[in-house]
Amino acid sequence: MKLEVVVQRPAGSCHPTPLLFVHGYWHAAWCWKEHFLPYFAQRGFTAYALSLRGHGASEGHERLRWTSVADYADDVRQAIGELSSPPVLVGHSLGGLIVQRYLESESVPAAVLMASVPPQGVLRSTLKAMLRHPLAFTKSNLTMSPIHSVGTPTLAQEAFFSSDIGQENLSKYFAQIQNDSYRAYLDMMLFSLPRPKLVKTPMLVLGAANDAFFTAKEIKATAQAYDTKAEIFPNMAHDMMLDPGWQRVADRIAGWLAEKGM
Repeated sequence: MKLEVVVQRPAGSCHPTPLLFVHGYWHAAWCWKEHFLPYFAQRGFTAYALSLRGHGASEGHERLRWTSVADYADDVRQAIGELSSPPVLVGHSLGGLIVQRYLESESVPAAVLMASVPPQGVLRSTLKAMLRHPLAFTKSNLTMSPIHSVGTPTLAQEAFFSSDIGQENLSKYFAQIQNDSYRAYLDMMLFSLPRPKLVKTPMLVLGAANDAFFTAKEIKATAQAYDTKAEIFPNMAHDMMLDPGWQRVADRIAGWLAEKGM
């Protein structure tokens, strides 16, 4: 499988452990290029961002509807296999679920979950979406095309961003949002939920206080499942790597990596 992997390297000496960023639903590697790749490259990390199959410039768009979370975990496995050393994994939203599933059978030096799908899945957030936007929800499910749930700038802003994201940024990000796998949605709901007891990798769990998908309670439950404590960022929305205040999140990740000796 030909996968898009974007890389930004530090100008000078670099840390021996690279970073690999895994995007969430409706996104691709572009969401990390805006801020996080240059931020971490400036701090001496070789920073990679993967576009999962069917996303961005990766192959597999024609089979996207029925691509599974297990397929996405295989993409992470392939990307890691092409690196010189095991990376720190950073997963956002669906990417967080993929990281959790990957780590059930593999190990890396550390992992970060940002606004991640919790171990109990997306049933609660699905019910919330159904009640809040019944027409968009129904269209997404009848057509098996989840893009309808975020198919206008207004819906996308409500889902991903704070009110102060700015029209220019909203337009730029909305133009890059894409359809995603209906099978992966079913996996997030029921069929491919993580098994935290199998994971031994040190984990940093971060959440956003104004996340439209996952409540602070769910983020804290995710952290508890991995024997750690969640950190919730106030005044932030779901897309923690793009929302105003993104640098506070990046600073915390960089600080945590330093605490771990990386």
